[in-house]
Amino acid sequence: MITETHPFLFPDTYPPERLGPSEKLLFFDIETTGFSGDYHQVYLIGCVFSGPEGWELIQWFADSPESEKEVLTAFFEFLKGFTTLVHFNGDGFDIPFLLKRCGAWGLPYDFSTAAGMDIYKKIRPYRKVLGMESLKQKAVERFLGIFRQDPYSGGQLIEVYKDYLLTHDKSLYHMLMLHNREDLEGMPLILPVLCYPDFLEGDFRLKEEKLLKKVSILGEEDPVLCLILESCVTLPQPVSWETNTAFCHGDGNCLELRIDLPNDTLKYFYPDYENYYYLVYEDMAVHKSVGEYVEREARKKATPQTCYTKKTSVFLPQPKDLFSPAFKKDYKGKCSFAEYHPGLFEDRKVLMEYVRYVLE
Repeated sequence: MITETHPFLFPDTYPPERLGPSEKLLFFDIETTGFSGDYHQVYLIGCVFSGPEGWELIQWFADSPESEKEVLTAFFEFLKGFTTLVHFNGDGFDIPFLLKRCGAWGLPYDFSTAAGMDIYKKIRPYRKVLGMESLKQKAVERFLGIFRQDPYSGGQLIEVYKDYLLTHDKSLYHMLMLHNREDLEGMPLILPVLCYPDFLEGDFRLKEEKLLKKVSILGEEDPVLCLILESCVTLPQPVSWETNTAFCHGDGNCLELRIDLPNDTLKYFYPDYENYYYLVYEDMAVHKSVGEYVEREARKKATPQTCYTKKTSVFLPQPKDLFSPAFKKDYKGKCSFAEYHPGLFEDRKVLMEYVRYVLE
């Protein structure tokens, strides 16, 4: 086994302390001879960590098939000094692969001593927001405006490693080490992509609330609520996307939500229908204390479906019971509405609950 250690210039792109204490973070990446831990080997493991002299990069290289066991042992013993393991899709490939290789050698190691932070899994729920067809590391780099000159993929270097085992050519060795080192250098560079989950999962402050008009295809002016929210997180690139409820645009530290407000006649359903009459001609329900004075042929006992009053106004789609009274199109309608008026979001707790509803 060959071990190399180098100083590492950690880029000032994303505060690593958001992931945990810097001295307890370990970034890692592996190189293998194939895709199956049952039939292939790991020949190189590289890590980036914060040591006494600053950030450093360490690599363990298997210069023979038998030294794979040494590489695994060195890595897992080193891992014991850290509490957070940072990787890109390590949950899907690197970690299961290493566990299988430990099993093949009868080594008693696992990852129970360190919590995992998989960048890929963290951003996967936000693929629509990012507007990316692929979430591969190089695709994330392109999204962030990072263009690394890496002429080889891990798969292409498998044959290079096989040639190295036959020749022990130093130039092949340096090629393999350089590829792994550049992958490790690329990992901190893509950390700003974590700003998107940080941004969308964090708190917001209402900066501006205004009512706009949108002209429909029929030439009618429909009201649109525009909420401009501020975050303590700044996005590296602007993004726009749509949810079932709103058009969303994130730029810098601001999130803009545009929500269509139906100008409609909706129904409020009284919960205690047993105490109401339904007035046939007025198409509404009234309390029995009032309905007793209505002619019998013009009234019926109210049912849950007919126990309502109607209102024409501008309405805000909402999660059920966030604002009261809650209106619906009909009794079984899944969507709830609140009558909109300025200042509806003065309560920050209510604002955040509504923002979560819109974003989800």
